[in-house]
This record gives sequence, structure tokens and C-alpha cells, in this order.
Amino acid sequence: MRIVLMGPPGAGKGTQAMRLVAKLGMVHLSSGDIFRAVRVGGSDLGQELAKYMDAGELVPDELVVSIMAQAIAENDAAGGLMLDGFPRTVPQAEALDQQLAAANKPLDAVVVIVAEDDLIVKRITGRRSCPKCGKIFHVNFMPSADGDFCDICSDEKVALVQREDDRENVVRQRLKTYRAQTQPVIDYYRKTGLAMIELDGSGRPEDVTAELMKALQVAGLRN
Repeated sequence: MRIVLMGPPGAGKGTQAMRLVAKLGMVHLSSGDIFRAVRVGGSDLGQELAKYMDAGELVPDELVVSIMAQAIAENDAAGGLMLDGFPRTVPQAEALDQQLAAANKPLDAVVVIVAEDDLIVKRITGRRSCPKCGKIFHVNFMPSADGDFCDICSDEKVALVQREDDRENVVRQRLKTYRAQTQPVIDYYRKTGLAMIELDGSGRPEDVTAELMKALQVAGLRN
């Protein structure tokens, strides 16, 4: 099974990716992780990628597809593939389809996990982290036992911090950018006839996973 996993930041996509990998033995290919690995790897692709990233420019679709196609070829496994963070544009989706068709390994489904904006904002803006040990907290869902301080580093009273990109105005802009960039890709896949699975990610993670597994079974992708 080869699926594309999509969803806005904070909808629970990352959590579901981890749970699917654990349940199904799929290979999880995150474009962000792959780009970072390629960049530090010293290859020609990595050097070209670094030029765009260091300049703060968008990486051209052709380079993105080349890097991801190589990762897909190297990691295709019996348990299947889950593509996360790719494709992000329609040209990338079209090129991916061509690459997989040439290898006779087409996509089977697109999974889209969604949630209301206000819930996403609450989830993301509530995150806090310890600048010393790196532990992640949430003011509502997983608070520190020591209030505004890290309960691991409690002897030193290390104050928890909020990432700049976790602030509400930034989160809402990220959501706008995601929709402007990703909705055309979702529309593209709807027209291809692929199985489209859309789930509400606002519930408990285990409940969302159960719904996803059931949807994959209904689509004929799992026994």
C-alpha cells in the first residue's frame, strides 16, 4: 500500500503517521526529514538543495521530485509507503504519478486529516518546551507539574518557552498558506479516481486511528 498523508499543522497528522507505522510496518517518508538528510549528505543534490534553502527560496518542483523519487526507490517496502509533506503542488503530484507509473508502483490512496482552525490554534499555541532538556509540554493537555517551569529540570527552575512559530498570528498564517498550497493538490487527486479518505482529527488519537483503519478496509486496502 502506498499512500499520501495530508493535513494542516496541528490536525494530528504526525501522530497518525507514527501510529500507522507501528501498526502496519509502513515506511514513513517525511519530506522535511529527507531534505535535511540530503542537505548534510554532501551529494550534488544536497549541495543544490542547500543553495535554495540557505537563500530562503522555494525549492523548485523538479528538485523536490528528484529527491523524493530517489527516496521512494530506496525505501519501497513490503509494508508499504507513507508519503508525508509531499507532494505540495500539483506539478509535484503529476511528476510523482509519472515516476510511480514508470516503476509500476502507483499510489493507492490519499489520506487527509482535518480539524477546525480554532482547535488547531489551541493545540499549537499551547505547546511549551524546556530550553535545557528539550521536553515538550502543553498548557492544556500535558502541563508541567511545576507550572511555568520544567518538571524535569525543577532543581534549576528552568522556565518553559514558546516557539515563535507557535504564536497565534503565525499559526493562522500557516493555515492560510497550507490551504492555498494544498487544496489544489487534494482537488487533483480527487479527479484521478484514487481512494480519498478524509478524517476529522479532533478526536482522541486512538479513535482517529480506528476510523482510519476501518476506512482503509472499506477501500479494499486492508484485510
